Amino acid sequence: MTQVTSPTTPAARSTSAAATSTTATTSQAELNALVCDSLPPQGCWGDEHYLWLTDRTNRLAEFTDGYVELLPMPTVAHQAILQLLNRLLDAHLAPRGGFVLFAGLRVRIREGNFREPDLAALRRRSDPRNEPRYWQGADFVAEVVSSDDPARDLVDKPRDYAEAGIPEYWIVDPRVETITVLTLSGGAYAEHGVFARGDTATSPLLDGFAVDVTALFDYGQG
Repeated sequence: MTQVTSPTTPAARSTSAAATSTTATTSQAELNALVCDSLPPQGCWGDEHYLWLTDRTNRLAEFTDGYVELLPMPTVAHQAILQLLNRLLDAHLAPRGGFVLFAGLRVRIREGNFREPDLAALRRRSDPRNEPRYWQGADFVAEVVSSDDPARDLVDKPRDYAEAGIPEYWIVDPRVETITVLTLSGGAYAEHGVFARGDTATSPLLDGFAVDVTALFDYGQG
């Protein structure tokens, strides 16, 4: 005699699959613990740990001598200033074969040190430092000073960017509405100029590139 079986409904199949999946799958807590256990403690990170982390997250993060720093979310004013500066720089560089990118682009300073500048540029897109995973340096970088830790942009990054041999660094400071242009000289930065409202900030490196300081900060105010 032929045995007749009831067809399994989609709901039943789904319930069965869910039950099987639940018993066969590692729990989220176990996965979290596994990932945490596989990462070294602060102070013991290496380049590949940092690259692994930033390859898999949306967070801006920088890395210096074993320590990872997660950067805060930027303000609207910060992003507006950055947007206009990026447009101006790209309009200058692109017709000349240059290339500009904004954070989160990782720039390697040296072994054990990566930064994510607000803007970074190369005068030639074909520059071999333009690697797929990160840049091995830059010709020009700019930072919009963050109110949470101004010393990061005013003290720490000038030291690092000079160490990397980056010829020009612009510090855009919304707190005092100035642009400070630094140029590399003998392994350290020298001040080309501090430009305020009513001034035009100029670049010794990028011939013809100039920014109306008033227009830039007005744009940041919306």
